Amino acid sequence: MTALRSIGALALAAGLAVPVTAHAQDVGALAVRTIASGFNQAWSIDFLPDGTGIFTQKDAKTVSTITKDGKVTKVGDIPGVSVTKEAGLLGIAVSPAYATDKTLFLYHTTGSDNRIVTWKIGDSTTKPIVTGIPRGSQYHHGGRIKFGPDGFLYAGTGDGQNGGNAQNKNSLGGKVLRVTKDGKAAPGNPFNSLVYSYGHRNVQGLTWVGTQLYVSDIGASKVDELNKIDAGKNYGWPTCEGSCSTSGMTNPVKQWPTSQATPSGLTTYKGSLYMASLKGGTFKLNTSGAGGKIYTNLGRTRDEVAGPDGSLWIITPGGVHLADGN
Repeated sequence: MTALRSIGALALAAGLAVPVTAHAQDVGALAVRTIASGFNQAWSIDFLPDGTGIFTQKDAKTVSTITKDGKVTKVGDIPGVSVTKEAGLLGIAVSPAYATDKTLFLYHTTGSDNRIVTWKIGDSTTKPIVTGIPRGSQYHHGGRIKFGPDGFLYAGTGDGQNGGNAQNKNSLGGKVLRVTKDGKAAPGNPFNSLVYSYGHRNVQGLTWVGTQLYVSDIGASKVDELNKIDAGKNYGWPTCEGSCSTSGMTNPVKQWPTSQATPSGLTTYKGSLYMASLKGGTFKLNTSGAGGKIYTNLGRTRDEVAGPDGSLWIITPGGVHLADGN
């Protein structure tokens, strides 16, 4: 590690702002501060109506709140969660009506499937609303859930290590799902089912620019993808990994070698897309995918969310960090 990177790492550990040195791919620096650390695979964050963050830890199988000054409070252990390399307690989404219904939505792995459940702080049980999302023995679970601007819940799923699931419209694997708050097919879905789009490998990022949905999809050995999602379209996997000329397949708006990206959480912040990278750093992009990676010395980044406080909240496996973009 260079002296400058060593100083940056020490400053991050101390919770100080770190100016990031320019790299060839840099598109704008981030001043990052770590507000909490020591977590067991932190995975996803959303926000309660008062602005408090609420996040999951995949391997710990817990839900905790976090304030902007770094106060962490565990609010529950989630029952029935199965943990393997990529499996566990994954996405979290706060009900748009949380002030009255106090409901949280969680995506997690069990011994037989991935599922979406509802849960209220203080409860010892969850209520499944979507079950039967395929799980692999170790990998390709997807897991990101978010409420869209239309008020419906969207979920990015993985193919469960079976590429055929992605092209099978009767399978919930390798899809973007769009559901009501009770887990039914949302009105207007293209196949009169939970499926909104298909042909995905492992969707772990969802965001909107206006009403237009974008997702990040982890590739196999060639390329990772940023996709613009329209209802009913086929995004190619496993016939295509990245752009191809196969009839009926929709190409990504941007692709990267898997050695560079391995994308996870995705958010819209200050007019740009910010995409977490399990290869380290954060991508800052426009809707055509133009842009590049910002190096923040954080290593693997799992989730990126525009917080109600105006900050970019960055989740790494071991910590929660705040940043202000240029």
